[in-house]
Amino acid sequence: MTGAIVKALTVWQPWASLIILGFKPYEFRGWPAPISLRGKRVAIHAGARPVRATEVADLIVRLKGDDAWTTCLKPEALEFLERVKLTPGILPRSHILGTAVLGAPMRSYEIVGEFGGTINDSDRDEHCNWAWPVSEIEQIKPPVPAKGAQGFWDWRP
Repeated sequence: MTGAIVKALTVWQPWASLIILGFKPYEFRGWPAPISLRGKRVAIHAGARPVRATEVADLIVRLKGDDAWTTCLKPEALEFLERVKLTPGILPRSHILGTAVLGAPMRSYEIVGEFGGTINDSDRDEHCNWAWPVSEIEQIKPPVPAKGAQGFWDWRP
C-alpha cells in the first residue's frame, strides 16, 4: 500500500477505534457512500476531537441495558469502552488507525435486526441515516499521524 493514494475517512473517537477493533461493523452517515469507493479499501482516520466522556458513558449504559441494539456495536465493545471511560487518553487522535473495505450502503433500519432491534415502522424512512458496512479490517501498528478532513480525502501511506 506504500506510495499509492488511499481515500481516507475521518471518524471521531471512540468510533474510529471501535471500527478498527471490529466492534463497530458499520459507519453511519447522512449520505450513501460513493459508488466509486464501494468494495474498495479505505483508511480509517481518528479525528482530532477529544473523546467526550458523556458519549462513552452513554454507550456503556446502553450496552448494559435493553437498548444495546441502538448502539449497533458488538457486545465485546463494552469492555473496551469501560477502559476508555477510565483513561480516554489511550485513544490516538489525528492518526490513521488502519484500513477497511467499504461495502454497499444500506438504510440504518435495514440492519437493526442484526443487533436485536426492531425494524423501523416509521413513515419517515427517507430521513434515516445510511449504514456503511466496513469489513476486512487491517489495523496499522503503530498508528500513523495524519491531518484529517471532512468527507473522503486523499492519504498517501
